[in-house]
Amino acid sequence: MYLLLTIFSISNIIAAEQTKLMLAKTLTSSIDVNQYWISEKLDGVRARWDGQYLISRGGHQLKAPQWFTANFPKQVLDGELWIARGKYQQTVAIVSKHKPHSGWKKIKFMVFDIPNHSGSFNDRVSAMHSLSTQAHNAYLGIIKQFQLNSQTELMQLLDNITQQGAEGLMLHHKAALYQQGRSNKLLKLKRFTDAEAVVMGYRAGKGQFTGKMGAVRVKTALGKVFYIGSGFSHQQRAHPPAIGSIISFRYQGKTDSGIPRFAVFLRVRDEP
Repeated sequence: MYLLLTIFSISNIIAAEQTKLMLAKTLTSSIDVNQYWISEKLDGVRARWDGQYLISRGGHQLKAPQWFTANFPKQVLDGELWIARGKYQQTVAIVSKHKPHSGWKKIKFMVFDIPNHSGSFNDRVSAMHSLSTQAHNAYLGIIKQFQLNSQTELMQLLDNITQQGAEGLMLHHKAALYQQGRSNKLLKLKRFTDAEAVVMGYRAGKGQFTGKMGAVRVKTALGKVFYIGSGFSHQQRAHPPAIGSIISFRYQGKTDSGIPRFAVFLRVRDEP
């Protein structure tokens, strides 16, 4: 099966004022695993704690209840609002509401970095462990960081957690300083490649999908236009993603003309 260390980024198709986060670059060559801290890639909603509020990667203040962020540190934290594996849509539904509500009891803010810390990621990992013991808040967690010795161990771990429903792994270079924008010191490893595209139109369904959407016509940031017809539920075919919306999809390799192969719809990128 084809493997790729892929970009951890936001589509730049639609310009918006966004929270300045550390993002990763694509890497297809081998790496020295010993030089990286490794953690599970959580399929949640990325957010930043600015010392007072939770801010989405789109730059919007999330309406978390006061009890959720009580005793959070005053320093800036980068993390993921997360419920559990496979609960992305439920997480989005909870954190997107415009008023605080009890649904936040299901969520934890899982911290994976400290942007304003001047030290290496090694130093920041130690600082995060200290935070977890000082906060005294059940809704604040620290993503477990661990080390491996070889590429073989890395791939075995990827297989194990993928079979358990995890999305993939994050790899963060131990010597890396926090920097805004894309960095080759932050990588993600998955069994498939994920990407985003803008919905341009639809193709009518046939057979069991007569009267519903059969496929969506999409355009990627690189200008590639194609159809995605797999991965949709019956409800999503009856009420397809709106034209102009951004969707996430998964694929395995590309054709000679650069069109993603075996593209499967994942979700509408409806994070706040």
